[in-house]
Amino acid sequence: MPTRILIADDDAVQRRLVENMVQRFGYEAVVVDSGDAALAVLTATDAPEIDAMVLDLVMPGLDGLGVLAKMREAGIAVPVIVQTAHGGIDNVVSAMRAGAQDFVVKPVGAERLQVSLRNALTTSALKGELQRIRHSREGRLTFKDIVTRSEAMEKVLRTAKKAAAASIPVLIEGESGVGKELIARAVHGSSERSSKPFVAVNCGAIPDNLVESILFGHEKGAFTGATEKHTGKFVEASGGTLFLDEVSELPLAAQVKLLRALQEGEVEAVGGRRPVKVDVRIISATNRQLLDHVKAGHFREDLFYRLHVLPLTVPPLRARREDIPLLARHFLARFCAEESRHITGVDAEAMARLAQADWPGNVRQLENTLYRAVVMSDGVQLTLADFPQLTAASPAPASSPAPADMALTLTPAQPAVVSAAEIPIAPPLPTAGQLAMLSGDGEIRPLDELENEIIRFAISYYRGQMSEVARRLKIGRSTLYRKLEEAAPAGDGE
Repeated sequence: MPTRILIADDDAVQRRLVENMVQRFGYEAVVVDSGDAALAVLTATDAPEIDAMVLDLVMPGLDGLGVLAKMREAGIAVPVIVQTAHGGIDNVVSAMRAGAQDFVVKPVGAERLQVSLRNALTTSALKGELQRIRHSREGRLTFKDIVTRSEAMEKVLRTAKKAAAASIPVLIEGESGVGKELIARAVHGSSERSSKPFVAVNCGAIPDNLVESILFGHEKGAFTGATEKHTGKFVEASGGTLFLDEVSELPLAAQVKLLRALQEGEVEAVGGRRPVKVDVRIISATNRQLLDHVKAGHFREDLFYRLHVLPLTVPPLRARREDIPLLARHFLARFCAEESRHITGVDAEAMARLAQADWPGNVRQLENTLYRAVVMSDGVQLTLADFPQLTAASPAPASSPAPADMALTLTPAQPAVVSAAEIPIAPPLPTAGQLAMLSGDGEIRPLDELENEIIRFAISYYRGQMSEVARRLKIGRSTLYRKLEEAAPAGDGE
């Protein structure tokens, strides 16, 4: 899903100019002609999510400063770039005090607007990441802190929000690295227990002989090495939420005591003489099919039904590829801040390969991949060369096989470094090879399909210089961008 830019301007000519520039940068433009219409888009529940706004300062009715004031009142944190025909210092000061991210003077140049939008989006991503980290540490993380635009993920979050309103036990299933603990923290942070402790326990990392002691506590002298009393995680989480990660790894002996704790609402410490009442909301998680463990006799069936009251299955990252560019931008902003690096973004070819990868380690693997790229990169933009794992794991797709007399040979080219803001994301082409004239079933391939491949190859060959591409292909720049936009949906589905 592309980045969305809201354009608010009462001048139809200026609206069209900015819209064309925004689309050329690879963003999706949402255009309105008044301040009231801009607020309606920002506040509508069914409206598309807006990433940034280009706002005219002088408009009839509700002007730009009025829009900024109402955004501040409503707590809308979308970054705003103000533009006006009057570039006086008073206007700049007023706009910045009202909350604008940047200020441009009409008619704004494409390069100036591109830099301003890129900086605004990067700053917004960094603020979001810092807020998410802070909320997570403070136990106040909510569903608003989860970065996603995937419909599959939104369905999971809608169910999780309903679960947060009650104390129902939740079992979160999903592959390693999909963000199960993040969802557990959001359920806790959105519930009435948000002011109470959130205690996470990795059941797979506890030695079998210490599971009961860590979960339920022990008395002093209960066993060798027990030199002092330990309350245990259940008592520690009393009034709040206990998150049992990798619950399938619990030994059977501990499962019996866990079942009793859930049934009776009390725990008995190792070596203790009387049980202790606890009020704990249980959220468990596993990267395995827990029912298969039950059938194999490795997990108690009665405990399974105690935990499996409201199951949530988090889709893997490869099933929500529209989240990859968004997550990459957030991770990039955070790591650049942490490592004091100035990297403007990820180029189109690298981002396309990121979106194509299967990511067996899911979000955690994507995060670590971006971290390595930021640390190792020598440039101001991440390119495919900064992601050697991708080039080794998933080489660029080869052209379809075709007879030699039915193929058009392409000249070898230098590796392309194409700006992400210049063209829509599309799968990268090989820099040399053959253009197949026949499809796999032996029929002539459609003309628009062949044309799309030639255009993409030309962009690669001339290293993203769109004026040169248009000149060599003997078409206008506007025609070139129109053809790219028409081809983008087909490219996304490849």
